[in-house]
Amino acid sequence: MTEALALPLHMRRNGLDPVEELARVRDGEGVVRVETPFGLPAYLVCRHEEVRRVLADPARFSSALTPFPGAGQMNADELAKMQAGQLIGFDPPQHTRLRRMLTPEFTVRRMRRLEPRITEIVEAALDDLERAGRPADLVRHFALPVPSLVICELLGVPHADRDEFQERSARMLDTSLPMEQRVAAQREDRAYMAGLVGRAQADPGEDLLGMLVREHGHDLGADELIGIASLLLLAGHETTSNMLGLGTLALLRHPDQLAVIREDPAQVEPAVEELLRWLSVVQSLPPRTTTTEVEIAGHAIPAGSLVICSFPAANRDPAFVDDPETLDLTRQAAGHVAFGHGVHHCLGAPLARMEMRIAFPALLRRFPGLALADPYEQADFRAFSLVYGVHTLPVTW
Repeated sequence: MTEALALPLHMRRNGLDPVEELARVRDGEGVVRVETPFGLPAYLVCRHEEVRRVLADPARFSSALTPFPGAGQMNADELAKMQAGQLIGFDPPQHTRLRRMLTPEFTVRRMRRLEPRITEIVEAALDDLERAGRPADLVRHFALPVPSLVICELLGVPHADRDEFQERSARMLDTSLPMEQRVAAQREDRAYMAGLVGRAQADPGEDLLGMLVREHGHDLGADELIGIASLLLLAGHETTSNMLGLGTLALLRHPDQLAVIREDPAQVEPAVEELLRWLSVVQSLPPRTTTTEVEIAGHAIPAGSLVICSFPAANRDPAFVDDPETLDLTRQAAGHVAFGHGVHHCLGAPLARMEMRIAFPALLRRFPGLALADPYEQADFRAFSLVYGVHTLPVTW
């Protein structure tokens, strides 16, 4: 069996592109029965308009009713602890309560205060990449360290622990591993975060964890703090690091588009939005569970069914943008679902956008002759990861 056939349909890629079968579903019946990475049957929704409709309607498409990954290997007490604070697994009003505490820390205005520090982090990573000598792995020396250090500083996580939590994150997201190994990684992650939260409760600092303890400690228990910190750390480095790695690969494969950013820095904002749309590194959010019978694309879906939204298919929907298969950094791709949509729209989107707006132009300025060190056909894609990207990206200059 080939690697592609071993994957659920919504995770299948052909290099930088979704497989053609996804487009056929989107442009044909719109919805198809599939199997989740955890072996459960589900309905896959592929059209942009309908993906947004599902994500915007938590009353009929519930996050809270969807089984927690690995729940079958946990007793009720452990499962409750694992679920606590995981915003992505709650519906309003529980989700609203948690998100309201975090939203002020992730506004565009608040993120702008981080811009000088992010610039320093980017320049230091570029120094490290240059010191590594040609060829160098852009993922190891640039794509991973930048968002990793940013989210560590924001949360108050010791950056010296980055190799440990990056390895754990990779195991948690790798659907090719047995569930026992992924649950073990979840348990390790929770134990690590419990230590950080305990220290923050004893002596809250100026970081995000410290803020949550000082301002919301009366309303947030230790389990919820652990869950919030775990989710933010995972999302804060995995998504942006894969966008930096895969985005650089996409630019090097499209030198005319790379020139757009290099020659006109003012184009970086629409360029980032187009890269987000075209790459869609987050394959989907966790499945939703229907609370009643619903109709999508003319298909009746029973109550209690799992529904998966394909972000790569939706973001390349010709009903959403013209010529969707073409990477065009000058297009205005507002409305893409790379960060999700509705109540679960990515809390850290302003931070991710800022990191990319700073990092891509800085990389191309420092290395005007940047090129792939190995043929594109040898690219080491993260095929089985819930967040798509490349394991390594050898480059020269």
